[in-house]
Amino acid sequence: MRYALQVILSFRHSGLARFYRSGSKAGIQPKHADKLALQLFALNRAKSSKDMIAPGWDLHPLQGTMQGHWSIKVNGNWRLLFTFEGENVVLVDYCDYH
Repeated sequence: MRYALQVILSFRHSGLARFYRSGSKAGIQPKHADKLALQLFALNRAKSSKDMIAPGWDLHPLQGTMQGHWSIKVNGNWRLLFTFEGENVVLVDYCDYH
């Protein structure tokens, strides 16, 4: 039996994409690297938003023009934003949200 490997399919933030693919901290806050690595690891294996519930991550759905997207806390005002297409993760973003 063959199992589908869950992967993050697309990024909105080029610096975050580079960090995910190569470990380069250019384009992200270097002090966020360890937590982002853990969050991206979890996100890469998530099948739904419920899989991203973790203490201190403050998972919540976004509203308005970002309806359908989810947010988790990285540090301070910095958030990791994402959405799902089926069981695939798409449009992953990293921003100073507030």
